[in-house]
Amino acid sequence: MAPSTARVLAAAAVAALALMSVVVPGAVATPETACAAAAARDRRVDYAFCVSRLSHHHDSPDADTWGLAKVAADVGVATASDAVYDIKALLVAGDAGKEREAALEQCRALYEASGLAFAEAYDGINRRDYAAGKREAADAAGLARRCGGEAFARAGVPPPPQVARWGEEAEKIAVVCAAITDLIIK
Repeated sequence: MAPSTARVLAAAAVAALALMSVVVPGAVATPETACAAAAARDRRVDYAFCVSRLSHHHDSPDADTWGLAKVAADVGVATASDAVYDIKALLVAGDAGKEREAALEQCRALYEASGLAFAEAYDGINRRDYAAGKREAADAAGLARRCGGEAFARAGVPPPPQVARWGEEAEKIAVVCAAITDLIIK
């Protein structure tokens, strides 16, 4: 067998084992196996981001796939909260112009709503209403996107780097949440 064929077969076997360990009800999943299976199902999943964010959560070590889907939603709540914290700090600094300050105020409200939507995603997944959980996670990401795409676009100024970063992270964790939830309902 050619070395490249052997590597392809080995990678396929590892992916199959990861997928089986994640979708077996009650089986403990790891962030690595869940993220690998999620990335195999949805190419939008950033594997390194997924593993990094899920691994640092206190509920991850003992979680099954259902638990990791909830962890992803909870990470979304924390992401939105961090964005609100940074936005408030920017507002307190007071060095923003009038247009930028108005955009920051709108973003603060959008991220507060995004955090609530991620909390609703957690609740939906927790009560095993997976469609509601995925819908709320998507809504949360949409609210975060509106910060840069609407608030700052209207103001005609770019968002501060930390605010733009939170928008990207909210989008990525929403994708992770939905993809891991899809592993449960397969």
